[in-house]
Amino acid sequence: MLGLKLPTDPRWVNIVEKNIDEILTDHAYCEQKAASTAISLIVSFPEYTELVEEMIALSREEMGHFKMVHDLIKKRGNSLGRDRKDDYVIELIKFFPKGGSRTTQLVHRLLYAALIEARSCERFRLLSEELEDKKLADFYHKLMISEAGHYTMFLKFARKYGEVDEVNKKWNSLLEYEAQIMKDLGNKESIHG
Repeated sequence: MLGLKLPTDPRWVNIVEKNIDEILTDHAYCEQKAASTAISLIVSFPEYTELVEEMIALSREEMGHFKMVHDLIKKRGNSLGRDRKDDYVIELIKFFPKGGSRTTQLVHRLLYAALIEARSCERFRLLSEELEDKKLADFYHKLMISEAGHYTMFLKFARKYGEVDEVNKKWNSLLEYEAQIMKDLGNKESIHG
């Protein structure tokens, strides 16, 4: 369903289990960044009323997820910790050239967002199936479902605002590029890394 060209190595879950507090901090910031992305799309493209409505709802939902993860961190007796750079996102956003029309810029941002959500969904599925901590596994199962909805929403908007065949071509090229990025990732205590 997600179309990812390279699945996450299941051994990544072993890294997660040994570094769960680091993963939770990274995950919290991923949720915060997802909310920021939704707000940024509102600010950058206010003329797209349907998109604005969905991004309002998404920013609220993502901040709700941030709170859930933050509450889990506190429950474990920890504090949030500092944000770290996300090598996955840094590499991913190098794919499309800068510039172009406003519509092209919007489509590219929507495709990036769709792919980040798809990879998060795939990782959360893995955690929901493989974590030994069943409460945490259930937590990630619920979030996986949400991420799948976000992925499809962003892709739907990209196809709505761009020419469908061109968007599909860009999407497939981005998926191939992302698979190359993933070959060097999966060995860090982060959601995408």
